[in-house]
Amino acid sequence: MPAFRQTRQGPSPDGEPPVADLVRRARLGDRAAFALLWRRYGPMAYAVILSVLPAVHAEDLLQEVALAALAALPSLRSDDGFAAWLCTIARNRARNASAALRRAPAAGDMDALPATTASVDVLEADEILATIRGLPATYREPLLLRFVAGLSGPEIGERLAMTPGSVRVNLCRGVKLLRARLAASYGAGT
Repeated sequence: MPAFRQTRQGPSPDGEPPVADLVRRARLGDRAAFALLWRRYGPMAYAVILSVLPAVHAEDLLQEVALAALAALPSLRSDDGFAAWLCTIARNRARNASAALRRAPAAGDMDALPATTASVDVLEADEILATIRGLPATYREPLLLRFVAGLSGPEIGERLAMTPGSVRVNLCRGVKLLRARLAASYGAGT
């Protein structure tokens, strides 16, 4: 997984400017402002991509999403809506990539990995992510935004336009369903 520094919406504890200020600066060509936006919201985009694609394809697509967002920044209607807008770009790109992979599957992606402890961990992580991708859509993105991007319930609700109660219910049900499916796959108790 790519390395990100976790920050939250609004001014960060490190004194980074609010999102709207960074978006305005990035629109004017300030690459450093866009880099700060990306550090702040890249984990969210990665989680959205992982809700659709295996990790082996997610990092390349994440770079594509960053470039697409930078190029489309002038089309963003609300400076404060950057997170939801980026989430939409990531989701659409991931769905398109998934459809392309289904039409032309790559042969032996996993066969190229060496048999090391790290590759076993990657395989296990990919199996868990595949299990999450098999969950109903209402649970996938909230779970990955929580566990991969590290977002809080209110932050997930803001990005997915959900009430805090809906987020709590979807996370709770999603975790229960994920545990049940993983227990069935691995033969472990819950």
